[in-house]
Amino acid sequence: MTNPDLKTLPEMVLVDDEPVFNEPWEAQAFAMVIDLHQKGAFTWTEWANALSTQIHGSETRDYYQHWLHALESLVAEKQLTSTEALLNKKAQWHEAASKTPHGEPIEL
Repeated sequence: MTNPDLKTLPEMVLVDDEPVFNEPWEAQAFAMVIDLHQKGAFTWTEWANALSTQIHGSETRDYYQHWLHALESLVAEKQLTSTEALLNKKAQWHEAASKTPHGEPIEL
């Protein structure tokens, strides 16, 4: 499978054809999308459409918040996991984050 064309994504910030990340979690969300795409979970067009829907929706978010919400909706739509499982994982993550000292990695 070929690498996806990042220039097709709405509002994607690239420097020298590479994505720009402000936080480590943004790179992780990006990597999950690329990995799922390369494994055939969804086409690049499906991903670009899901992301565009989030960006042009009614909620204003930072770019990678749109990215994360698009990933969650596409994963649920493709039945790769359930919405309930996603909500449970979010709750576990928030609990772990609240117990983790600043600057330390969060572990589930």
